[in-house]
This record gives sequence, structure tokens and C-alpha cells, in this order.
Amino acid sequence: MTAERLSLIGQIEALPELVAAEVEFAPDAQLDTVYKQGGWTVRQVVHHLADSHMNAFIRMRLILTEDHPTLKPYQQDDWARFEDSSKGPVATSLAILRGVHARWATMLRLLPDSAWLRTGYHPENGTVSIDGLLHSYAEHGLNHLKYIRTGLSNAKARLAVGA
Repeated sequence: MTAERLSLIGQIEALPELVAAEVEFAPDAQLDTVYKQGGWTVRQVVHHLADSHMNAFIRMRLILTEDHPTLKPYQQDDWARFEDSSKGPVATSLAILRGVHARWATMLRLLPDSAWLRTGYHPENGTVSIDGLLHSYAEHGLNHLKYIRTGLSNAKARLAVGA
């Protein structure tokens, strides 16, 4: 296992607690603040991470067990509009993230070297490998953590000026 892969797996493993530290005790007014104009709320970003990373875990398992499978895309904006995503408690998605990321990191650490080259086909992204997905989802998690922090900062700034 390369040092880079171990580092990326560490990022995957650490993400749930980093997200939880930001949102677990945040009031609804902060969770319901968008991170950018026209963007999702902090709450929707947390739920999106759970949705996206469940899909990522399953996509990787499909690649590991099937010969170049076709991976199903999903309409993330539509998923984010469901009421469980727009109004539901973040605790449910934090629980999903904790469980999925623990399993995911364990699975990735135990992969033989040959598994990292296995591929699948994503209709929007073309051929993807386990190694490429690891890079993508480690980055995805960190990017969305930034969105969460920005949204919470926006909420605090708005409260400070009394808006």
C-alpha cells in the first residue's frame, strides 16, 4: 500500500468526525443557511455526503466484484430536495457517515495491490478505477467540509449583524 493511498484512506476515515465537530450541536438556523447563493444549506450538504458516500462505497464494491460494471448515476440535486435532506436531523446522516466510512476505510486498507486497477464504467465520467475513486471521494469529502464551514460562518456573520 502506497503512502499516498494510506493518507487518502485516512482522510476518508476521519471525515465523519470532522463533519460532526462542525454540525452536531449547531442550531437549526445555522444548519439551514446556504454556503453560497443558490447553493444547498449546510443540512443538505451533510445529507448529500451520506448519500454520495453510500453510493461511492457501493460503486467500489461493484467494481471489486464484477467485471467492469456500469455504475448508476443519481440526481443529487433531486435527492437534496427531498424533505429528509432539506429538513431532517443531521444526526441520521452522521450515523450513516460514521458507519459507511469505517467499513469503507477497512475495505480499502485490506485491498490487494491488484484491486486498485479494477475499473467500472460511469455514464457521466467514463472509465473509473478504484484508485481514481479513492482520490475523488477523499477530495469530495474535504470540499464539502469546506462548504459546511462556509455555511456555518455565513450564518454566524448574519447573526452578528442582526440580519
